[in-house]
Amino acid sequence: MHFKRLTLFFCFVLSISTSTVLSQDDLLDELDDLAKKDKKSTDKNDKNLTQFELPAFKTLKIGNLQSTKIAAKGELYLIVSHRFGPLKDGLDTFLGLDFANTKIELLYSFFDGIQFSISRESFEKTVALASKVRVARQSSSFPMNLAAYGTVNINAELSNSQFSNYRLKDADRFSYALQFLASRRISKNLSLELAPTYIRENLQILEETFELNHNQFAMGIGGRLKLSKRISFNAEYVHNFNRHPKSIYYNPYTFGVDIETGGHVFQLLFTNAQSTNEPGFISNANGDIAFGFNIVRVF
Repeated sequence: MHFKRLTLFFCFVLSISTSTVLSQDDLLDELDDLAKKDKKSTDKNDKNLTQFELPAFKTLKIGNLQSTKIAAKGELYLIVSHRFGPLKDGLDTFLGLDFANTKIELLYSFFDGIQFSISRESFEKTVALASKVRVARQSSSFPMNLAAYGTVNINAELSNSQFSNYRLKDADRFSYALQFLASRRISKNLSLELAPTYIRENLQILEETFELNHNQFAMGIGGRLKLSKRISFNAEYVHNFNRHPKSIYYNPYTFGVDIETGGHVFQLLFTNAQSTNEPGFISNANGDIAFGFNIVRVF
């Protein structure tokens, strides 16, 4: 039964990729062409033309952590994220394949330098609205890429039956995240990013966190190492400064590879967090390593 599930799963993923590879231009070539078109400013009268650097990251996320990349005006993204159960469960759950958190996200850019998205993931049945704005681009006159990101998460799974001495308020379902993203393309193969983060959780369970920290501050760090034209190695780590030493949650980390094909980017990764939303994985990573992936499709 496990073998049948695994076979069907990989057939499904393979069909998504191969159905469009023959008919789509290579996403990497499209991104590089776009970056090269922006290599110089449009002000031809300026004797010191600004030379823009190629993007530090090719995808919107490093793994779970947001990158400074922003969708181009008019681009529509469909992103499917999947996180399996813990590898430690072994063959009892077929290395986590019996359990999964799935997220489907639609993202669009109406204007140059700003994007909007809506998503729903099965972890806590979370609905999320998000936006990311470009502040600055790395160039001959500026040393880094800067962007700002914000999201609102709504937990649709909460119910009064989960609590014996507390009645839920509507506000308890909400959590928020704000991030300031700063990245630099160090060389043609290496890019690094810092992500100062603010998290607001309206509801916390004292038995899990050991103290109520509704307002939390964290620092994320991530990087991308280009291995070939189509493959890169990515890694990230986020330190939550307000986590109690006895909390059942851990600081999240993720590492994996990006594989670019026609019209798609496949991000294959390992992480210790089940949620893919910022308030979820930064505040509530359970610490168990699991396999996952993101499939990014650009229209």
